[in-house]
Amino acid sequence: MFPRTLIALAFALASAGAAAQSMTWSTGLEYSSGDYGGTEDIEDLYVPVTGRLNLDRVSLELTVPYLSVRAPAGTTVTDPGGEPIPGTGETVTESGIGDVIAGMTIYDVVYLDNLDFALDLAGKVKFGTADEDKGLGTGENDYTLRTDLYKFAGRFTLVGSVGYKFRGEPAGADLDDVWLGSIGGIYAPRDRFRFGMFYDYRESALTDSDALSEVSAFAVRQLTDRFTVQFYAFTGFSDSSPDWGAGILLQII
Repeated sequence: MFPRTLIALAFALASAGAAAQSMTWSTGLEYSSGDYGGTEDIEDLYVPVTGRLNLDRVSLELTVPYLSVRAPAGTTVTDPGGEPIPGTGETVTESGIGDVIAGMTIYDVVYLDNLDFALDLAGKVKFGTADEDKGLGTGENDYTLRTDLYKFAGRFTLVGSVGYKFRGEPAGADLDDVWLGSIGGIYAPRDRFRFGMFYDYRESALTDSDALSEVSAFAVRQLTDRFTVQFYAFTGFSDSSPDWGAGILLQII
């Protein structure tokens, strides 16, 4: 489930024309499906509403999502980024408010104009607000620290991300802290339009489970000075990743 690291970064880059001190809002819809090593498919519908306060070199962000999960009874969503723990009961649908996410990004911590290189630092807290009795979350807080790196080459931008996630310890599950990383490229053939492809990797928080491994592609179109829309799709290569998924995002400046 959204947000994937570099998909979100691409969306932010496409709206870089926003005022240095401004407020932006975004919402969207993502659907994903996979069996995650279980016997039945788990289908997720994720609808985030995000407010972002943009300051001179810092942004503060808060996401409140709605989540609907169709899965075998006993399934637990461990993170809004994949790797649910499959249940074994009959297929049921549970829905409600998901885990609220707060984040902060510090831009241009390192900026080398002569090398066309920049480095940002980001932090994120996933609050355990989703209903754990419904399996929509673990009920625990998670914390992520991340470094984002950019290499600019004309209309092409190479983007990489490395981070570490500190996991809460829910009752009945042993979740490990994990490393995560992404790499991808963004190309802008003309003003107000960008597209690209990314690869995401994350260690599994579950002992003896596959790491998350998936590739995603996206296209972003800035419709007006205030409205930007993004379409994306992704597919996974391990039991911890979704088989496939797609989404749409709309940002308002």
